Amino acid sequence: MTQSMSKRRIGRGAGVAAAVAVVAAVTSPVAAQAADAVPTTPAGAAKLHDDFNGDGYQDLAVAAPRGKVGGKVRAGYVAVVPGSAQGIDLTRKQVISQDTPGIPGAAEAEDYYGDGLAAGDLDGDGYADLVVGSQGEDVGEVMSAGTLAVLWGGPRGLSGGTAVATGTEEDRVDPLHQALGDFNGDGHLDLATGNRLLYGPFDRTSGAASSRTLAFEAEYFTDDVAAGDVDHDGITDLVALIHDHSDDDTHDPDAKNRRAVHLRGTPEGLSAPALLKNPDGTRMRGGENLGIGDVDDDGYADLVIGRSADGSGEVPLDDPLLKGGQIGVVHGSADGPDTSRTTIITQETPAVPGGSEWGDGFGGGLSVADVDNDGYADVSTGSGGESIGDVYAAGQITILRGGKSGLTGNGAVSMNQNTTGVPGTAEQNDFFGADTRLLDADGDGRAELFAGAPGENRDGAVWAFRNPVSGPVATGSVSFGAGTLGTVADGSALGSGFAR
Repeated sequence: MTQSMSKRRIGRGAGVAAAVAVVAAVTSPVAAQAADAVPTTPAGAAKLHDDFNGDGYQDLAVAAPRGKVGGKVRAGYVAVVPGSAQGIDLTRKQVISQDTPGIPGAAEAEDYYGDGLAAGDLDGDGYADLVVGSQGEDVGEVMSAGTLAVLWGGPRGLSGGTAVATGTEEDRVDPLHQALGDFNGDGHLDLATGNRLLYGPFDRTSGAASSRTLAFEAEYFTDDVAAGDVDHDGITDLVALIHDHSDDDTHDPDAKNRRAVHLRGTPEGLSAPALLKNPDGTRMRGGENLGIGDVDDDGYADLVIGRSADGSGEVPLDDPLLKGGQIGVVHGSADGPDTSRTTIITQETPAVPGGSEWGDGFGGGLSVADVDNDGYADVSTGSGGESIGDVYAAGQITILRGGKSGLTGNGAVSMNQNTTGVPGTAEQNDFFGADTRLLDADGDGRAELFAGAPGENRDGAVWAFRNPVSGPVATGSVSFGAGTLGTVADGSALGSGFAR
């Protein structure tokens, strides 16, 4: 049965007002690469799933799904900033829309191009490619049928593209929720969305090798999907967070509506979905955001579930720890997710900065990667609705550390726009931290932190944080927006989503 869908709120739950404003840009002084210089592909570069130009550095891809393009409001665009030995290099940025030569489609009002991004080497040529969703794309007479396209990597970055999924009235594309992984162990990346599975290898002419409908349950809404080897058998598994509330009220945190399912990767492809249950047999609570990584370095990928919706005090909570949002960790095992080994972290957890308040959104905008190169995956999360002092929904970001005992509050760090060294000032409805991304753009083995604020100056902006020793710091952080990208500042919601 075809899944119903609704358009995601910008910033994964945070509403953003549209207005014309220019984000002041601060950039790092990185030398530009000569226009005619083509970097060679170093050995192992293909392992970096965000390395679009094959130079051995991960590149940043960020969406502005409400951006004005060619006078078309909310057409949307994607900004790509290459990595380098000094970090992201804004002098070599790319701004890509459906009006860019070689890109499938054409920029139209309310396409929301870029609302859903995933990065990986889909054609096996050693260069990462970028999957871009367009949730508002009309197909013929079908309104908002949705499309997915792959933009192809190469020595000069992304160029050209191929449409790989086009929606119909009966089978609309869900571009918002994407996960890449080798779900059948054949050595080729596959693409899973909230309602379909595309098997690789992908071809620049014909697209996916094959595709099929993916149904987690008979009637459901997808909150998020993520891929990782949870059972450590060498084949990627898929995990989905779903709910079946009749009116798709994503602010209702009721456990009976929110759940998680695990699909094991096998040589024949993904298994049937298995509902995750607590040790007592009750349904395990799902959430709104999902990441997967090995936070305790035991070889099994762990689920990091962000439960950022708390009802804002309007609905009774069956779990008081949901106030302000929480992160739940479910550890991996040979049998898949082990719900007998779970951890809950909130802003009331010892050593985690701040305190839990209604509507904070803690647990939103999750990213999982190793920030200190100690072998344990760490977690970044945003609290886009966090009030800073008396400033409503200014937003905050937090880094949580993995370790032998898993994810804890020990060593946690939080930052906002009033933190010394962070560009800008905390303002109402900035939604700073609506999404975050951990990415090793300078190739030193330690992931740096990137954060989006889609409400910044009513247009959106992105912050990049240095990681000089053992984690992201405010000192030396920079931000960029429409002024740097050369785009129109018109409520673009830049920073509402990063490639995953």
